[in-house]
Amino acid sequence: MRAHSGRFPGGQGGHDTARRRTALYAALAALLLGLALVTWISTDDTGRPGARPAATSDRTAPDLAGTPGAGAPADTRRPAGHSALVDNPLYATGPLMPLPCPAPELDVHEPASMKRFLNTMTDCLDDAWGRQFEEAGIPFEPPRRVYWSESGSSPCRDYPSAAGAFYCRAVKSVYIGTSDVVEKWGGNERSAVYASLLAHEYGHHVQGEAGLLEYYHDQRADEPTRVEQNAWTRKSELQANCLAGAFLGSVEVTYPLDEDDVDAILDDAAATADRADAPAEERTHGTAENSVLWLEHGLEQQAPGACNTWTVDDESVLR
Repeated sequence: MRAHSGRFPGGQGGHDTARRRTALYAALAALLLGLALVTWISTDDTGRPGARPAATSDRTAPDLAGTPGAGAPADTRRPAGHSALVDNPLYATGPLMPLPCPAPELDVHEPASMKRFLNTMTDCLDDAWGRQFEEAGIPFEPPRRVYWSESGSSPCRDYPSAAGAFYCRAVKSVYIGTSDVVEKWGGNERSAVYASLLAHEYGHHVQGEAGLLEYYHDQRADEPTRVEQNAWTRKSELQANCLAGAFLGSVEVTYPLDEDDVDAILDDAAATADRADAPAEERTHGTAENSVLWLEHGLEQQAPGACNTWTVDDESVLR
């Protein structure tokens, strides 16, 4: 609004101008209040716009370097400490209840087809886990997606890396090479294999959003030897296997896995486990038997509560 210079004229004309100005200011105040209400209504309780963010363009231990929010005030709704690990509210939420997830056909030899498949499956993961976190009363932000076709660098590592996918907690992002992953998986044409890999890396994001990654990372770092650190890492990796299985089992009606699909993802779980002859200093993912066991457990139970590897103290997580 253009500002007036000088004084308003006196008399009746001055009174009319003052009344008009008062009415204008009142209307402007009402408009500003309305805009504030609209902004408040369209923002969820984490302070983010309610709409899902757009996708951006090793199965290994999650990269935790540069964990976001260091030094920032803690969100009191997000679990922390030992209880976040062993008694997380997410464990009490029951089976996952996602919306239908009809995945598109996948041509693994076409990067665009792989990217479309990964984005569709990630939409389903966002929905399934977003609902679960809401049930648990824990704030949840979906991970960012970096489904890359050209080499690059993340805060956690450069890519391509030794494996076809990884999760970087520093930027809450899942990284998968649309051609690189197919090459590293020997050209496997079963979409379920890539869905399982994606769901595993997403499982590390679930761990982070549930508040347990920070405590796990601190405890692992305090261990004096690599062998003792690896005992923590195996439980994290086996839990991610189970969380992946829980998701795949929960979308079975609209993304069905036939017997060959199940065999393929279980074979992949065995293949990405620790080698039988690996020294103790390199055992970070568990034996092939245990890797398969926890993925199967998730497939059958379809609930995060079935994936609490942290309170288990037997051979299913110790090897």
